[in-house]
Amino acid sequence: MSDDPSDTTGTAAPGSAPVLGSPTPASYGTVMLTALVRLHHALQAVQLPLELPGAAAHRTELREMVDQLEDYVIPRVTTLEAPLLTVVGGSTGAGKSTLVNSLVGHRVTQPGLLRPTTRSPVLVHHPDDREWFGAERLLPDLERVDHATTDPQALQLVESDTVPAGLAILDAPDVDSVVDQNRELAAQLLAAGDLWLFVTSAARYADQVPWEFLHRAAERSTAVAIVLDRTPEEAVQTVATHLGRMLASRGLKDSPLFVVHEGPISEDGLLPAGHVADIRDWLASLAADAAARQSVVIQTLDGAVRTLTRRTYPLADAATEQVRAVQRLREDADAAYEEGVQAVLSAMADGTLLRGEVLARWQEFVGTGELLRTLESRVGWLRDRIVGAVKGKPQQAERVTVAVESGLEMLILEHAEAAAERAEAAWRQTPSGVALIADAGSELGRASRQLRRDAERSVREWQADVLEMVRTQGQDKRTTARFLAFGVNGLSVALMVVVFSYSYGLTGAEVGIAGGSAVIGQKLLEAVFGDQAVRSLAERARKALEVRVRELFAAEEARYVALLDSLGLDADTAEELRRASRRVEDARYAGLVR
Repeated sequence: MSDDPSDTTGTAAPGSAPVLGSPTPASYGTVMLTALVRLHHALQAVQLPLELPGAAAHRTELREMVDQLEDYVIPRVTTLEAPLLTVVGGSTGAGKSTLVNSLVGHRVTQPGLLRPTTRSPVLVHHPDDREWFGAERLLPDLERVDHATTDPQALQLVESDTVPAGLAILDAPDVDSVVDQNRELAAQLLAAGDLWLFVTSAARYADQVPWEFLHRAAERSTAVAIVLDRTPEEAVQTVATHLGRMLASRGLKDSPLFVVHEGPISEDGLLPAGHVADIRDWLASLAADAAARQSVVIQTLDGAVRTLTRRTYPLADAATEQVRAVQRLREDADAAYEEGVQAVLSAMADGTLLRGEVLARWQEFVGTGELLRTLESRVGWLRDRIVGAVKGKPQQAERVTVAVESGLEMLILEHAEAAAERAEAAWRQTPSGVALIADAGSELGRASRQLRRDAERSVREWQADVLEMVRTQGQDKRTTARFLAFGVNGLSVALMVVVFSYSYGLTGAEVGIAGGSAVIGQKLLEAVFGDQAVRSLAERARKALEVRVRELFAAEEARYVALLDSLGLDADTAEELRRASRRVEDARYAGLVR
């Protein structure tokens, strides 16, 4: 055993005065409780949904921090006078349950005959302390039961007169169990303890997993006592010396070290009383000294709070990076669809649409033949000569309208498809984007099935808008010969053609078939409305079409945006977490002994 078994795990000696700069029970009053509750709320608001580097580890950190606040820190601050909770944990096969039974003096927990043992944790306490372990107290998520069970989500409460009032002993699962649920529960229980009675054996004391837990205990100043169990007489000196050096080198030099010699187990599963007498006496002395108990509680509680505040800042940085990653993904989608919009607008303005079916139907309407051939060499012909050459009929105007509708729809679909491919390709450059695409369960890399119907509706509505523009513009010209000659439909078609070659006004050799067609449309409109009115009409029609194209592409991009919005990330979360952590630090500092 240790040189001084009565030492209290690195705390001030029982009854001694608080050390300057150390926390006291007064440090954990109403101000601290309020600050901790706010920190809990701030942590609950943190979302880390994207698969960024380190995100998995940060999620684990977040879950552990929330659990520790809920399972231990906040309940303990509200019940500082509650019994000292001693959690007995350690390696598989170290003899934890046998030790607990031996300390209590009768069987209260069933040792595992097979490994791994899946069972519920057992908490043994004095009958007078039953009020402290209700469901609203420590470990509130575990169901309280008064009978043996194998449910790991249940906490079996056992009353025993042999446990001193003011002390409770909790038998936890193996920290190195091959069953994930057992390991997680063991970590949760240890994080909820005021004092760890960490059990290992001569055969397992150097194992890595137990030392990982002990390292955490040292980092957050958790009160720890070590039990070297099942130790053969001839190995006691060698093993205990080596283990003591390991403890000292890892920041646990003040932790008591108890050695339990190997011995016979009774039919009730107990070691000889003398084998555990030192541990029982040490625990009894803590239970009997309220100041010593509270010193241990404050040491562990304050260490947990300091560690929590320190861990919040990397977590806040991780939350900030999540927001930035979403912004980058949003920008990638924006860029892909804006490129698609610009491609459509360029094709609408450079004469691309005035080819194929649209051009053929337009030529039918204006009776192109000799007229266009002449225009190619002499665009400057008088407006009236062009107007007089047009042979268009109402049904021919309707054919142009249908061709325009079809051409526009195909143009929109083509570039929306390309935009979807670009956006998906950009997202696939990052693991977070790949995960989002996979979770979407839809073909984001393709234009939506709804787009064709939406494009058809939008183009028709735009054509109706153009028709209304011409009708409104011709209010005082409806009786003129020129207006009557072409009608609202014919003039509307001419306006659409002008819109689709917005760089109209080409002359001489620069005028191709499409350019010449646009010039004819322009001259027809000018013959009725005048030059300035035509320019105004064309600009209004072009802008109206651009608005509709942007709406269509925005609806397509919304599939990507909806995925990002569904993550529920708030840009203010990280700073709220930092502020909450600073409030806890301020409350702690204000309560230190001066």
